[in-house]
Amino acid sequence: MSSPDLILVTSYLEPEHVARIRTAAGDIPVVYEPRLIPVPRYPSDHRGETLQRTTDEEAEWRSLLARATILFDFDVTHRSDLPELAPRVRWVQATSAGIGQFVRRMGYADAWPDAVFTTASGVHAQPLAEFALLAMVGHVRGLLQIRRQQADRRWQRFAGTDLRGQTVLVVGMGAIGSEVGRVARTLGMRVLGIRRRSTEAEPSTLHAHELGGPEDLHAFLPRAHFIVLAAPHTDETEGMMGGPEFGLVRPGAVLVNAGRGSLVDEGALLRALLPPPQGTGRLASAWLDVFATEPLPQENPLWNLPNVVVSPHSASTSDRENGRITDIFCENLRRYRNGEPLLNVLDVERLY
Repeated sequence: MSSPDLILVTSYLEPEHVARIRTAAGDIPVVYEPRLIPVPRYPSDHRGETLQRTTDEEAEWRSLLARATILFDFDVTHRSDLPELAPRVRWVQATSAGIGQFVRRMGYADAWPDAVFTTASGVHAQPLAEFALLAMVGHVRGLLQIRRQQADRRWQRFAGTDLRGQTVLVVGMGAIGSEVGRVARTLGMRVLGIRRRSTEAEPSTLHAHELGGPEDLHAFLPRAHFIVLAAPHTDETEGMMGGPEFGLVRPGAVLVNAGRGSLVDEGALLRALLPPPQGTGRLASAWLDVFATEPLPQENPLWNLPNVVVSPHSASTSDRENGRITDIFCENLRRYRNGEPLLNVLDVERLY
């Protein structure tokens, strides 16, 4: 007979969301001790301030980990030894969508061979689609030029252009990419999508006009005014936008990275952004929320380029995030109690 379940919430949640979890959990105990977890630095922060527990508090926390069978979030205070301290865990509900590389790097799938990991897939679709929209609208309406002229106190009229009739290529037609497509289509744009298993879906169901697989990337790139990266970091997607790919983009294209920094060869990106003779100048601008190294090192030249927007991996973060993650967790708790398949289960081989 398996041991009784206990849910341990390991990152900050507002009291109303904890109450919802307790209701959904039924007779499964839910432990939430905010004094033992990091204090959030901003709404929906799941890492929090650096935490120093007293000896007694640390002993109490380890006791809770030892009893837990279900974790709401990975414990940031014990990442390396979490499976050792929480050997009974059967299910972890993550607060991020892109946990595949993290789970592999930490060896969690091997340490917890019978555990299920569920992601927050879908939670960040709207805010990241809005970041992509910000980039596209900002580009055609000359936002970067406006800011430069304002800094110089220079009044000089100019003409922008419109998004209607322009083409956006969305690389990664999951929840985020599909939402980008939906928003783009409402503005009269043409949507090209890249999806690993492109034959398993009709383009219209993902708000795309055309859908292709990874092998179609090179054919789609020259057609796109905007390239939005929304793919997960896998062995196949790592470095997928490199020198050859930037050489294929149409002159004046715009890159938006809302996926992972590892998707892009930053050296090749830099060359595509710089004008000749330093670079090729193929890209008009880049709007970047993710980078190969985070925080972005101070010496990285991307900080200083006038045609680059550096966002500190915050495009996905919303003050409504905790509520949306709780929605997923509560539905999964219902399914767990009824013996039904869970939502957003991570494929530890595919890494998404």
